Amino acid sequence: MVVRSVILFILAGLAEIAGGYFIWIWLRDGAGPIWGLAGGIILILYGVIPTLQNFPDFGRIYAAYGGVFIIMSILWGWWIDGVTPDFYDWLGTFVALVGTAIILWFPRGGQQREAGGVD
Repeated sequence: MVVRSVILFILAGLAEIAGGYFIWIWLRDGAGPIWGLAGGIILILYGVIPTLQNFPDFGRIYAAYGGVFIIMSILWGWWIDGVTPDFYDWLGTFVALVGTAIILWFPRGGQQREAGGVD
């Protein structure tokens, strides 16, 4: 379950960052409208991917995803935009990932609702 969850978080992160980046280069850098259309489609996929998670709580999924998004954004900026992360980028990323792990996998003693239900 953990490996599947991590893969889905990575896919969602790539979809959000790539979709946003494509729209960025369309609107800010003057690329053709196909970039904006591709970005929009990819952002729709980003909205779908988290629904494939096995966790029952929408809020926790998106809160935990924030930590994954942080590291992926730092890596995207490094590899795609050429902005080398500094010590504080890595420190903040580490703190966010620890928080993500706590949100997702810390035992809660039966406080979670069942998957699929809306209260």
